[in-house]
Amino acid sequence: MIEVRDLSRSYGALKAVDQVSFDIGRREIVGLLGHNGAGKTTIMKMLTGYLEPSAGSIRIDGQDIAAHRRAVQRKIGYLPENCPLYPDMTVLEHLDYQGALHGIANRARAAAIRRAIERTELGAKATATVATLSRGYRQRLGVAAALLHEPDVLILDEPTNGLDPSQIQHMRALIREQASHATVIISTHILQEVEAVCGRVLIMHAGRLAVDSPIGAIGATPRLRVTLDRDPGEVRGLLAELPGISAVSHVGDEDGRRGYALTTDDPDAAAPRVAAAVTGQGWALYGLERERYDLEALFGQIADGQAAAPFGELAGEQPGAAAPAREAAHV
Repeated sequence: MIEVRDLSRSYGALKAVDQVSFDIGRREIVGLLGHNGAGKTTIMKMLTGYLEPSAGSIRIDGQDIAAHRRAVQRKIGYLPENCPLYPDMTVLEHLDYQGALHGIANRARAAAIRRAIERTELGAKATATVATLSRGYRQRLGVAAALLHEPDVLILDEPTNGLDPSQIQHMRALIREQASHATVIISTHILQEVEAVCGRVLIMHAGRLAVDSPIGAIGATPRLRVTLDRDPGEVRGLLAELPGISAVSHVGDEDGRRGYALTTDDPDAAAPRVAAAVTGQGWALYGLERERYDLEALFGQIADGQAAAPFGELAGEQPGAAAPAREAAHV
């Protein structure tokens, strides 16, 4: 659906986006992440045709955006971070105007507006002027305008800004609904939103693409984490001798218990051996789980400047890296 090749954008001497390439399939929900200044907003503006690349190409639904800008833009719905709204218009007037701009015929526009209002739960404010709306309602109006014309590509920059918890849940459901027929790109600083709705994540760092990965594949490491109440010397003496365990590291204490990281090529095969060895010694086994990084740990690692490493290394053990989260799988 979306093909980006060697995309770059410079502002004078500043290279905001530097040779970024990726593909996004139809009906995917993709999170576009990065710290402030990483280049994600510039990429979204180029995807929507509002900003021309300095180099590279963008094809959407088989059409090059440089050659078919207007045709491509008709297929896109866009919610910018600071959503521009007309304060003197009512919600209905604003959506009617947006529908006219999108070329929705008069006979079909009323039904399109009705659907957009229902999807974003704006019915109670339909006749209110934009100037009287709260931040959350303004955000919902921006989303309504973005999906009004049933776009094939929906690009949302911080879609849950200003929403309360129940509204956030509704927005997540709405995004999933849109993915039944559209490709959705979300940019947000709230990593939980990405984990909740996205199937894939693109993480930018200093203008370059640092990570392109399915959410479910982020951070798996070739290590097990075991929690015991035994001294490091005892633990190493027992577990380092097990088949498939290449290293045993003491990684911290909590409430009188000690955590150890076990490096292994096959965590699934090693886990039963570890459990059998520990219980065979009569030791108390408080936890045995596969170690993994969550999205927050990986994002923090990239923001700290470790994005030059390949993704597999970022997800694995790094000197000074953020402590990995653990996948709950207690034995």
